[in-house]
Amino acid sequence: MNFLAPAAFIFAATLPVVVLFYLLKRKRVVKLVPSTILWQKFLAETQASAPFQRLRHNWLLLLQLLLLLLAILALARPYFASKAKSGRILVTILDASASMQSIDEQPTRFEKARKQALELVASMAPEDKMVVLLAGGNTEVKQSPTSEKAALRRAIESSQANDSPTRLNEALKLAETLIQNNTKAEVHLFSDGATGSLQEFENKALPLVYHQVGTRGVNVGIVNLDVRSNPDNPVQRAIFATIQNASTNQQQVQAELVFEDKVLDVKSIALKPKESSPQVFIASQPHDGVFTVRIDAKDDLAVDNSASIVSLLPEPLKVLLVTAGNRFLEKALKAVPSVELSKAPQLTDAAENYDLVVLDNVMPVAWPKANIMAIHVANTNWFGGWKTIEGPPIVDWKSGHPLLRFVNFDNVGIAETLGIKTPNWALSLVDSPQTSLLLAGELQNQRIVWIGFDTLQSTWPLRISFPIFVANAVDWLNPASEKASQLTVKAGDPFHLRISKNISSAEITLPDGSTRIRAIDPNKQELLFGDTQKQGIYKMKAGTNTIVFCVNLLDAPETDITPRSEIRFGQYAKVTSSTTRQASLEVWRWFALTALFVLLFEWWYYHRRTA
Repeated sequence: MNFLAPAAFIFAATLPVVVLFYLLKRKRVVKLVPSTILWQKFLAETQASAPFQRLRHNWLLLLQLLLLLLAILALARPYFASKAKSGRILVTILDASASMQSIDEQPTRFEKARKQALELVASMAPEDKMVVLLAGGNTEVKQSPTSEKAALRRAIESSQANDSPTRLNEALKLAETLIQNNTKAEVHLFSDGATGSLQEFENKALPLVYHQVGTRGVNVGIVNLDVRSNPDNPVQRAIFATIQNASTNQQQVQAELVFEDKVLDVKSIALKPKESSPQVFIASQPHDGVFTVRIDAKDDLAVDNSASIVSLLPEPLKVLLVTAGNRFLEKALKAVPSVELSKAPQLTDAAENYDLVVLDNVMPVAWPKANIMAIHVANTNWFGGWKTIEGPPIVDWKSGHPLLRFVNFDNVGIAETLGIKTPNWALSLVDSPQTSLLLAGELQNQRIVWIGFDTLQSTWPLRISFPIFVANAVDWLNPASEKASQLTVKAGDPFHLRISKNISSAEITLPDGSTRIRAIDPNKQELLFGDTQKQGIYKMKAGTNTIVFCVNLLDAPETDITPRSEIRFGQYAKVTSSTTRQASLEVWRWFALTALFVLLFEWWYYHRRTA
């Protein structure tokens, strides 16, 4: 047995004092009595002139000495040393995502996780070292490897949760590099387990200890927000919001639409357990501004109860269609609101006056600088080479991408396509076994949509999905839509914006009113701002321009705050939650409790004897 506070044994000097009180004789007291016959024993004791008497057996003395000894032992904080290995390297990962702000733990899940991490620090042996990582929007090293407990406590106590989604992959990758070839390494994750796929760690045999926090999953949140022109009335704006009930009980909420602090509409929504409800608000918009949707949910997480989006009034979009003749494509383009369509058989220098150029099976002499939708035409700067593939079947498409929203490729046949290797700058959206059929990406600040086959040599124009795709593509390639999309950022992601004028710095005002100054690279003329950990409305002032952008959570897995009892690494590997085992087991509480019982027994025995 060892002691954390051995200096408490100095109070052992009080033990002889208790014995001394029992050695002292009582002070003589003068009593007037009629006879001394009954007081012989009392007189025998008082006749002695010495101040001390012989120590006799006394149960009260023994009980009081035992009580004092137990109190001294409790103050000395005895503990039994654990058999845990010494010289360990401990990597502590604190999940700082939005769900860790849930109040089902008091005061929050993150505060409880921080308390458990501090207990782990207290349990460290002198030879152990610890690294503290904060896994928020990005992984932050709060403390490099050290055995100094004071520094570790400062790092943990200074950590704060933010409004970003859970991103544990980066933290686990960093932890893996820190513990390589160390047989005494341990990775301690303090989290509620609300994380995305960790399949890449399935075969890594990571020595992970998962400390689960959280008790329930009562939450309703906004998981999606978008704004577009009203299809029935282009003058109005349609705000699309998806509200998710992650609880196991039905929830009733009020959702309201706000434009610049003015409430425009209110809806009462009944949500079934584990149900997502899409909602559409129609509103007039007098000028560019910010729409905010918020709900009055009585739940455990407040950060997803509101979301904001910048809405820019639509402007006419100048589109040039370069084609030898494609009535399906021409009609689909004309059907898109706000499109001013021009048509030409060949590309000319006048293409510089257009916002979007559509090349339909026509090879230009010089490629335009505007955004491009290229159909059955390729550029050597885009691909290293290509070949013709006959009758490629469509085997997969990414319906989650904005270009393929509500687009289906079932029963679409293709005569032939250009076979290419997907470049690094693009994402393949539609695939056949041999090649990508449709790509989208950005190259040198130019957005590009590439379709490898001639649409007239396919059955696609005969499907309803074709005009829907064209409308999606025009919206995605619209420079105004691109700018609007840049003004809505997910919490934790960097905000970047091209600056056209020669401006050296910008001032950003955060939702809490604090400001940040950021320099602008004169060569790139682009602002990159990464301090987006908190959701809300940000204001950027660059020169004489003031730009507003919004940061939101909008993450369905994060809204589902139900704590997970295990973390899965792929299909087969998993780690179940556990509790922290202290390396040193303190037993002072038991000594203090025993001392309390002795005190009560001494009080009872004294009053029983004197009754």
